[in-house]
Amino acid sequence: MLPQAEKYATILAVTGVERGIVGPAEADRVWDRHLLNCAAVAHLLPTRCLLVDVGSGAGLPGIVLALLAPQARVTLLEPLARRAEFLTETVAELGLTNAEVVRARAEDLAGQIAADVVTARAVAPLDKLASLTLGLLRPGGRVLAIKGSSAEAELAKARPALARLGVTDAKVVRAASRGGAATATVVTFTAPEHRGTAGSGVRGVSHAAVRGPRRRDGAGNPAVPAGSRKGRPNSRRGGG
Repeated sequence: MLPQAEKYATILAVTGVERGIVGPAEADRVWDRHLLNCAAVAHLLPTRCLLVDVGSGAGLPGIVLALLAPQARVTLLEPLARRAEFLTETVAELGLTNAEVVRARAEDLAGQIAADVVTARAVAPLDKLASLTLGLLRPGGRVLAIKGSSAEAELAKARPALARLGVTDAKVVRAASRGGAATATVVTFTAPEHRGTAGSGVRGVSHAAVRGPRRRDGAGNPAVPAGSRKGRPNSRRGGG
């Protein structure tokens, strides 16, 4: 995957900066601060899984995980039009056949996806993130939230809200790549087994199910895959 990863790094450092997807100060630290940090999470994934990357932004960690886990099916969920467009172009340029972009908010697709894993990086505080992500998981599915040095304190603050949502196993994991060259601090927790979401008990859903959600947003528009002109733009800042 190294040639594709190098190509992705160039896209982030050049096109991403030019289009305001990545901050100018990040161009020189794409590898150590972003790509390797996300790569450390790959070994926490099942070999085969349906993964939804919430607030995918520049594709971190979603695109990195799609590169490292070719047997996973990855949905890059992003509400902002310009970011979704960047993601769509990047997926095509990298030739990622196991990834697709859906322009929608997580809350608009709650109960309509039965993902095995939901990932998030720099999206929201844990209490809010839990409410956004649990509705996208199958019962027993896992959230992997990449956090920084304050992960333990953030988790402690969020525990009452997590308990109200039925989460009892939240913990901080220090993920490391093979050889320990890359590390990441991840808060992980599991969706309750009794959760009554659409697709409960299903190991995964097809991307066609993601493309055609029935739920509509607050303006009455359906959530749609990136590239469509339909759907309501969303001002909430995505992660990555």
